[in-house]
Amino acid sequence: MGGTGSATERLNRNWDDLLQELRVAQTGVQLLTGLLLTVPFQARFDALVAHQRVVFLVAISLSATATALLIAPVVLHRVLFRRNARRPLVRSGQRFAVAGLIVLGLAVVTVIDLIFEVVAGPLAGIAAAAVAAVVFLTLWVLVPLTVRERNAADGDRIEDDEDDEDGDGDGARDGAGPHRAGSKAAVPTA
Repeated sequence: MGGTGSATERLNRNWDDLLQELRVAQTGVQLLTGLLLTVPFQARFDALVAHQRVVFLVAISLSATATALLIAPVVLHRVLFRRNARRPLVRSGQRFAVAGLIVLGLAVVTVIDLIFEVVAGPLAGIAAAAVAAVVFLTLWVLVPLTVRERNAADGDRIEDDEDDEDGDGDGARDGAGPHRAGSKAAVPTA
């Protein structure tokens, strides 16, 4: 058996880790959504042109969708509570979390576009949104993928929880089997 503990213990650790990560993301997305919900009631909202109102509606829609996705694992837990369904709970929770973070990133980029456009003009909005998108892609996609690949190449795995996205203890990503054929990193089995 690879990693530490039984498959059930690993699933429980994966679920606990996911909940901790969701707590951080939920706070941010709820603050963003709450602030966006107050914007139409501000005096300057009437000064927005039609295009800016559309951008605002896209931003609030993305933020609300991210809120729903990031809270969905908690609701799923309530529905599956005491039904011996930890594996599908962890698997679905992982998918909701990833989708929620993607949509949250899009919401923030859209809000940045709107704010910079209102304050400094359309070109500033586009430029700021592009910079924000690059920052999010770098920090949320490129850096994690680079770290994961270096970790796999170095064989520097302590336990299988980190790469076991579907939480089933097999070290596979979403049921796709071992990471890479011939990789130095051992693929633990449950």
